Amino acid sequence: MNRKTLVLPAVIGLLAPVLAACGGSDGGSGGGDAIVVGTTDAVTASKDAPAPLDPAYAYDAGIWNILRQTVQTLMIQPRGEGEPVPEAAESCGFTDTGNERYACKLRPGLKFANGDAVTAQDVKYSIDRARNINAEGGPVGLLSTIDTVETQGDREVIFHLKTADATFPYKLSTPVAGILNPDDYQPKTLREGFDVDGSGPYTMSAEVKDDELVSAVFTKNPNYKGTLKVNNDKVELRTFADADAMGTAIDDGDIDVMSRTMSPEQIEKLSASPDSDVDLVEMPGLEIRYLAFNTDAPTVKTKAVRQAMAQVINRSELVSKVYGSEAEPLFSLVPASIIGHSNSFFNKYGDPSKTKAAALLNRANITTPVKLTLHYTTDHYGSATKKEFEQLQQQLNDSGLFDVSIKGELWKTFRPAEQKGAYDVYGMGWFPDFPDADNYLAPFLDKGNFLGSPYANSEIRNTLIPESRRQADRLSASTSLTDIQDIVADDVPVLPLWQGKQYVAARDDITGTAYALNSSSTLQLWELGRGVSG
Repeated sequence: MNRKTLVLPAVIGLLAPVLAACGGSDGGSGGGDAIVVGTTDAVTASKDAPAPLDPAYAYDAGIWNILRQTVQTLMIQPRGEGEPVPEAAESCGFTDTGNERYACKLRPGLKFANGDAVTAQDVKYSIDRARNINAEGGPVGLLSTIDTVETQGDREVIFHLKTADATFPYKLSTPVAGILNPDDYQPKTLREGFDVDGSGPYTMSAEVKDDELVSAVFTKNPNYKGTLKVNNDKVELRTFADADAMGTAIDDGDIDVMSRTMSPEQIEKLSASPDSDVDLVEMPGLEIRYLAFNTDAPTVKTKAVRQAMAQVINRSELVSKVYGSEAEPLFSLVPASIIGHSNSFFNKYGDPSKTKAAALLNRANITTPVKLTLHYTTDHYGSATKKEFEQLQQQLNDSGLFDVSIKGELWKTFRPAEQKGAYDVYGMGWFPDFPDADNYLAPFLDKGNFLGSPYANSEIRNTLIPESRRQADRLSASTSLTDIQDIVADDVPVLPLWQGKQYVAARDDITGTAYALNSSSTLQLWELGRGVSG
């Protein structure tokens, strides 16, 4: 290989991986030992979350990366990005001019991994099940525009929508719309534990210790019928406590690939080591990080407090000191590469200013310094999160307007506490369900949002989101989308911080790394194969 880092650029608003140097997803072969992929994404079962892998409950990028290998969906995001294409479906499309009736026809001969036929009734059962269970903090909001699901024969499914939704094909590509066998999943209760079954490209067996997934082994499903070319017979997804442990494993040859989440130090080291037998692939990313607010909490209930934080925080300094070239400042919930993005926070606040922040607090009669605790998760978004929050703490305290402390928690404690409103201010990340501006706005702002936020803006919910969804041409939706972003910048129920790139590191003999992650951070294990070390 003559380049250590393969940079896969974004083109014309869409994130399109481009193969460089020795990568290649058509290379490689099946057979041989399992390809071992490392991750720091933890999957745990607990009293609060006993069914982590149930598609009706799971709403986490790491867990979705398990479900996408095993549970088939009607639609799928194509290999080179762009609009979703049929997967379990032979064809799908709107059948009316108002984008309110969407029909799909299943491929002939579809089977679950156990050999049972997949029917239109199974599709209806799976969608209705997720809607009926309505798991708190789960992904059911993606199905909120569905009114009823109808079947015609064994192969035709018709979705009748409550309102126009041009993004609906994307939603049918997400695991909450995964097709399940009614024999494996009860209609009104979640499936507890670590079993998952479907008609996707792999079957999965789990190794569990102390209610935590240690390893997931994916074996090629001989009954799979879909659009994906599976370039291997077996992949093991192995969980590590942190990026350092994962890095040691690839150095020692115990794993073949490092996926999310690598540390900034590891990325820098691999970028600067052209003679290593581990190659780094850099891809455009749609991950964002932000602060979220419990807008009912006394400390941040007054909008001026949240606005003052937006006025003080220096995103450029934060990114440069913690992430370097691996991230970029973000001034909206919608990343810069997505159609409909607007720099609403910069337009409103401009450059960081202690003077302007003080004026905001003074006009609202807020006594300073404002005492706050910023909460973050220690083990979910990578090892740099603590340093990031230390920088946020320093910036806010140096203004003299805030007295900030920070507190980290394990994700298994952090996420349930956040959902219950235990934190006034807390840090979160977002990996999109699909690459559309709607998916950076509705999940945070619509009724039943995944944060459980008490913030509710009637104009956003009742007018602007529905307006934006009527436009199949997403450029035509930009006015509504910009209006939403401007309201968010003024009310600050969330405070965007940065958007990041994404990386995969792999040993020289692993092929297909250029497509191992798509723009939505979906891990596409079927792309990986073994070739010749180069």
